[in-house]
Amino acid sequence: MRMVDIILKKRYGGKLTKEEIDFFVKGVVDGSIPDYQISALLMAICLKGMDDEETLNLTLAMADSGDRVDLSGIPSVKVDKHSTGGVGDKTTLILAPIVASMGVPVAKMSGRGLGHTGGTIDKLESIPGFCTELSQNDFINTVKEIGLAVAGQTGNLAPADKKLYALRDVTGTVESIPLISASIMSKKLAAGADAIVLDVKVGSGAFMKTLDEARTLARTMVKIGNGAGRKTVAVITDMDRPLGKAVGNALEVKEAIDVLSGKGPEDITEICITLAGKMLELAGKGDFDKCVSMAREALNDGRALDKLRQMIRAQKGLEKVIDDPELLPQARFVKEYRAASGGYLKSIISDKLGTASMLLGAGRATKESRIDPAAGIVLIKKPGDRVEEGEPIMILHADSEDLFEGSVSVLNEAVVISDAPPEEAPLVIDIIE
Repeated sequence: MRMVDIILKKRYGGKLTKEEIDFFVKGVVDGSIPDYQISALLMAICLKGMDDEETLNLTLAMADSGDRVDLSGIPSVKVDKHSTGGVGDKTTLILAPIVASMGVPVAKMSGRGLGHTGGTIDKLESIPGFCTELSQNDFINTVKEIGLAVAGQTGNLAPADKKLYALRDVTGTVESIPLISASIMSKKLAAGADAIVLDVKVGSGAFMKTLDEARTLARTMVKIGNGAGRKTVAVITDMDRPLGKAVGNALEVKEAIDVLSGKGPEDITEICITLAGKMLELAGKGDFDKCVSMAREALNDGRALDKLRQMIRAQKGLEKVIDDPELLPQARFVKEYRAASGGYLKSIISDKLGTASMLLGAGRATKESRIDPAAGIVLIKKPGDRVEEGEPIMILHADSEDLFEGSVSVLNEAVVISDAPPEEAPLVIDIIE
């Protein structure tokens, strides 16, 4: 089998066999296929696409390219969740304790943030002492003991994806539904859960900018999951608006604690209850409406908050932050961002808000960038609110006053004020079974 023949076959729109895809993925991992040939096939896939069978075979080959996490020793159905990334997206910090408090084990491997999207591991590491680097035995034993653990991905989980993602990023082949789907789902399959709920974001702060793109991605990933024998559901949620009021690692942990205490913003609470409902439904806890009621109950009676406390304790973090969030890292400097005119806050363009937060130190411009856990932005006003000229609409947090200028410049482009209130759009747009 020759790589050039595989490239030519896809270039002319042919369908790749399982054997050809397995040959390709093996060569990616062992280095026998050079980067220029890998890139050529990625471009051919980007231009000609893949059908459902090809996409499933690519995903399975990537999932099998390294370690697979064996969760069979943990009793009951294990449900995982993945978000395609957004601004202020602290859903895992809220969802995982809700679901675990209902007796469904959550063994979740999460990633770090890059650019304007935040990573769950960065948020958890803003809790003093919290350990995200767990051995596989410690990870599984923690889930067995308390029903919940969230840790960083192992170094050899779907290694083919790491190589392919790096090349896609520099060859203009990122925006391919089969490649995006295989990248996400290969890691989810390798992580070992029995069922998967996908939170597919759409809008200015998401990778998928249009609803058609989001639906196509969601349907493709659901087909992959079900084709691989995992019960899979996708929930399409709005990311034209930031989720909640906090953007930044320690700030988002504090807001997650607020939500689990029953006093968080309505938007993030609603989305988390919906996603938790789907996770509980896939775990066999009842129909969707019943599972949504169970999720609300876990918030209202304190069980979910107590489960977060247990996880922080089990992973060596300072559990006192639950009772006193001021023990989380605090910024040295804060600055009010004020409305330039009066009217209605029509929108805050999410990706620009994320960029403004990154410039304050809350995100990474490159993989090597250092994150300031205390940096970020807290919204005082949300889209739809009435504002007066000069009224504070958000508070900026940073380690240096020098960082405010660049962030404010981006926020000036992000904030849109109009004479009329904006139309209210749904937070949960669609559910793809």
